[in-house]
Amino acid sequence: MPTLSTTPAQDGYTMPGEFEPHTGTWMLWPQRFDTYRMGAVYAQRTWVTVAETIARFEPLTIGVNHDQYRRARKMLPPTVRVLEISSNDAWTRDSGPTFLTNRQGGIRGVHWQFNAWGGFNGGAYFPWDEDLLVAEKILTLAGADRYCAPFILEGGSIHSDGQGTILTTEECLLNPNRNPHLAKEQIEAYLKSYLGAQTVIWLPRGVAFDETSGHVDNFACFARPAEVILAWSDDPNNPNYERVREGLAVLENSRDAQGRPFTVHKLQLPPQLHRTKEEALEIDENEFARDRLADLPLAGSYVNFYLVNGGVILPVFGEATDANAIAVLQGIFPDRQVVAVPGREILLGGGNVHCITQQQPA
Repeated sequence: MPTLSTTPAQDGYTMPGEFEPHTGTWMLWPQRFDTYRMGAVYAQRTWVTVAETIARFEPLTIGVNHDQYRRARKMLPPTVRVLEISSNDAWTRDSGPTFLTNRQGGIRGVHWQFNAWGGFNGGAYFPWDEDLLVAEKILTLAGADRYCAPFILEGGSIHSDGQGTILTTEECLLNPNRNPHLAKEQIEAYLKSYLGAQTVIWLPRGVAFDETSGHVDNFACFARPAEVILAWSDDPNNPNYERVREGLAVLENSRDAQGRPFTVHKLQLPPQLHRTKEEALEIDENEFARDRLADLPLAGSYVNFYLVNGGVILPVFGEATDANAIAVLQGIFPDRQVVAVPGREILLGGGNVHCITQQQPA
């Protein structure tokens, strides 16, 4: 499909809300031995559970490296389409495209620049050469024209209400390891141009210890226009106690692109989670690296759920707080089925359910 020289805003394309209908979902297959424990065996089993769950609600395609094709095809149900799409890692939200639509039912996508969450200044891994091509490949398979954005951005750092409002965090987008040559005003202008938006809500920070430098999809998201779900903690000893209050203050003093105030739903965070020594020892790293990973704080959050057609795919962690998260989200989404899936194995790799998925809007 052609690469366009215009911008989405010029062509009347915008980013829909995740809560709007989907044509399907895209994922990538995990296999990094230096990220996932036990040669990624446990991660792959968890990906299968997530895939099986999503496939109950909408079509799903998973891209796999050529040497993993037979294994993935055998493990995944026949309802899941498996294609060879090379990648360095499985965070489709960030290396994949952001899909856009217009009022005539057209669909296009944005191919963001990507440097593995910081490149050589705090990035998560090297190389990321295969990841650079993921968005182009997915858009080609989807039959969608492509806009190439002139700056670094990951899909997990933005949320849209589908009506001209974008949520993001200063902690991530203003991090000097992304676009040090751009000022906040320039980044905001790019967001408006490439997402067809009119208003950008800048939350100060994301969840503590997030390897992505505070992606918004781990911290806050739109349930529907003018309604935001915000990670929350009432525990003054929780490292996110001040962070969530900063976010709430911004939301309470902001208006969306249509001039409406926000209704904020608080979603309690799980207790502070840590990587166990046993989990660290099961990663294919040198001894020093494994010692460094032991007892490392993890950025667990229930906000990192994924909305599918008629459902909510929610990561849970085997904590007492899981039941509350399910109940709160069922109350917010009475017309959707909330389905809990195991989230810890995905979290050990640095993200969760929302990070490993990317919706293709209808």
